[in-house]
Amino acid sequence: MSHNLVPFEEAQQRYANVPKAKSDPATYRDRPAPSQKTGGSADGIESAAASCASNPNIRYEWDNYSTSDRQALMSAIKCLMNKAPSGNFSPSKSRYEDFARLHQMYTNNVHQNQKFLPWHRYFIWTFEQVLRDECGFDRAFPWFDETKHAGAFSGSDLFSSNYLGSIGGGNHCVTNGQFAGLTVNIGFGTGNSAHCLSRNGDASATAQCNTDYVNSCLSNNDYQDFESCFEYGPHGYGHNGIGGVMADVFASPGDPFFWFHHTFVDRNWRIWQLADTSSRYNSIDGEDANNNPLSLDTTIYMGGIRPDVTIRQILNTLSGSTLCYRYNY
Repeated sequence: MSHNLVPFEEAQQRYANVPKAKSDPATYRDRPAPSQKTGGSADGIESAAASCASNPNIRYEWDNYSTSDRQALMSAIKCLMNKAPSGNFSPSKSRYEDFARLHQMYTNNVHQNQKFLPWHRYFIWTFEQVLRDECGFDRAFPWFDETKHAGAFSGSDLFSSNYLGSIGGGNHCVTNGQFAGLTVNIGFGTGNSAHCLSRNGDASATAQCNTDYVNSCLSNNDYQDFESCFEYGPHGYGHNGIGGVMADVFASPGDPFFWFHHTFVDRNWRIWQLADTSSRYNSIDGEDANNNPLSLDTTIYMGGIRPDVTIRQILNTLSGSTLCYRYNY
């Protein structure tokens, strides 16, 4: 399986006649939840939501992320890389690689269908919680606004020797940054053998992660149209624009940039939801990999790392019952 890519001009034609949002995507931003009353609910749902809304985890865009937080994150990721694997995801060689192997195992189930967004939302949340629980990470979690760097990801200091190392051109092993010389044991594809953390930068691909393309996807009113537009558009181009391990659909979490890229994807799903919460917090459409209609009760599996959940439980990231986070804008 490869990342299916749809250039912006083709996407404009493909989605020209689908139902469109009534609001202007250029105005979409994350925002705090409205104040909610506590009590009055036997199962505590309202109370959990109100508690979360008053003190949510906030994911900060990389440029708004402090130097101290940046270093704490790098240290926490390396902590997971140095921890023994759980033993449940052979041939993973570390706790970090448990996540790459889980992603590899579920790739066909959660890509190129509408389960893509909810599964990755919970996958990222699970990774964040393991960083906190097993490596003592106690800072905000980041995201990377790719629209600011479309066509020039390498210009961000995220890809410097202080952090993730350079992107570079030509398929090469990463030799600088905090993950220089990293050996990856999951992938390529469905195979598993030791190889280096590699990249192969392509600015023409990351150029497709631009504001116009993102807003075009956000303008689609129905979930399945928004999802497919984003998965085959900015999402796919972000992976291929980094190249190397990131271009491997199955094992892309082997590159730590995966988490920055997928918080970007998730942030855009969240602001799309916020444009019509009465509908988009309470419904889902599209199909899974077996062409079964998605429903609010469709299960999102996480391989035992965290309890499985239903889509219903993770549509609202500020519900408090399962998730509790928003983005800084």
